[in-house]
Amino acid sequence: MPHKYQTSIGSFTRKSSFFWASVGATVGLANLWQFPYLASIHGGGLFILLYLACLLLVALPLMVTEAVFGRHSRHGIVLAMDGFVRNAGSHRLWHLTGPLSVIAAFLVLSFTAVFGGIVLAYVFAGASGQFSSATTTSASAVLTELVSSPERYREFMAWHGFFLLLVLAVSARGVVKGLERSLRIVVPCTLVLLAMLFALSAGHGRLESGVDHILTFRPEQLSLDSIKAAFFHAFYTLGLGVGVWAIFGAYTTAETRLKRSVLAVVLMDTLVAIVAGVMMFSIALDGTSLDGERGFSLLFVSLPVALAQVPFSQVVITAVFLLVVLIVWATSISLLEPVVGWLREWLGAPRGWSVVCVGLAVWLAGLASLFSFNVWADYQLAGATVYRWLELVTGGILIPVVAMLVATFAGWCLTRRYSAQILGDAPAFFRKLWYWVMRLVLPVVALWIGIQYTIFSLSNLCDNGNDAIWCGPGTPVAEASAPVENAPNGPDIQYHGE
Repeated sequence: MPHKYQTSIGSFTRKSSFFWASVGATVGLANLWQFPYLASIHGGGLFILLYLACLLLVALPLMVTEAVFGRHSRHGIVLAMDGFVRNAGSHRLWHLTGPLSVIAAFLVLSFTAVFGGIVLAYVFAGASGQFSSATTTSASAVLTELVSSPERYREFMAWHGFFLLLVLAVSARGVVKGLERSLRIVVPCTLVLLAMLFALSAGHGRLESGVDHILTFRPEQLSLDSIKAAFFHAFYTLGLGVGVWAIFGAYTTAETRLKRSVLAVVLMDTLVAIVAGVMMFSIALDGTSLDGERGFSLLFVSLPVALAQVPFSQVVITAVFLLVVLIVWATSISLLEPVVGWLREWLGAPRGWSVVCVGLAVWLAGLASLFSFNVWADYQLAGATVYRWLELVTGGILIPVVAMLVATFAGWCLTRRYSAQILGDAPAFFRKLWYWVMRLVLPVVALWIGIQYTIFSLSNLCDNGNDAIWCGPGTPVAEASAPVENAPNGPDIQYHGE
């Protein structure tokens, strides 16, 4: 077995592959079912400017840090952090950063694959004409029967397993023939399909409605909640804290201009979110049917109902959910890579064997989330299902803690000379900004986001009549609601409150 610091995990063959792979990792369901909602209620174009500011101040420096850590070490996040901690002579507790990041990637992938199965099923449901004359009632029934019906959970399991096999098949072919080649095809095709659907919505919908909801400046809607929403969405939507940027940084070629590529990915992710938001509100022919909608109810109920009104609705609905499948597929392929890379480096195992082992573990963990929507829905701990606890632990604890540890270590444990060496060629202004953001801004922001996320999630559980200690006496019991209303906000960890 090779020494763990000599393990080769592969590399990309083209300098643009980092960009395409990173776009595939960052463009997720949050671009479709969270960003349009946030922009529509928090000032439209002003929220977008606020969101971009948060991206450049918080997300971009951390993305660059994770990517250059991987590139400099040529390892995934676990061995990269091990090497930096040893070189810096820091406390051994810093070694926990890597494993926590891999655990976060594993958990996010486990329920992302579950949602991938739902979207895959919707492609075939759309192609078979189930939504051709959809109403809110009929569309809700389709979702409920697939996700929440205890009698049909085996069908749900089949779609989940099918989607996961599509992800594993790519990873098993290796970094070049699998990951690089697939993402260089899938991601551009996704963008082309999005552009075609946008053109269709502009021609047959109400483009002015989409522009008004997403791009028009509405200063009266801005508030402190808008700033909070922008920070949370910027922090959670770009794959921070799960080791993706480190592993992709390790795969980059020597010619890849890493920092420019990261900036391009941030701008592309924002552009996709804007285009998707304008497209969806343009499709709503009455201009208001998607107002206040997000999450499951937007993507799986309101959107099919709105699309049923457009010409050739069967083809359009199929194309829209095919677009979503490609998005979730690319995200899942990216989330799998840090876990597979870690196992290969830890054991020196062949890639195929590593993919099978990780895939089996992801499938079993995913079943816990899948069963939370149906056969285990009544089995709750402190008012929450297994899925809810997995989401809370990942979004409220693991991801913020990893971000805080990476930023604090980079800002306080590495010397400025060593940091400059790791960053490589960069303007003096960027180096100074990066240094102070790592030292002072990001640790505080990550801690604040983690605390706020956890507090809100725990308080949200009290709405179910939970008698846990954090609820306190006199907590009102929420009325029972339909399964679709209890569905989660999605595999891209999101802050649920405003």
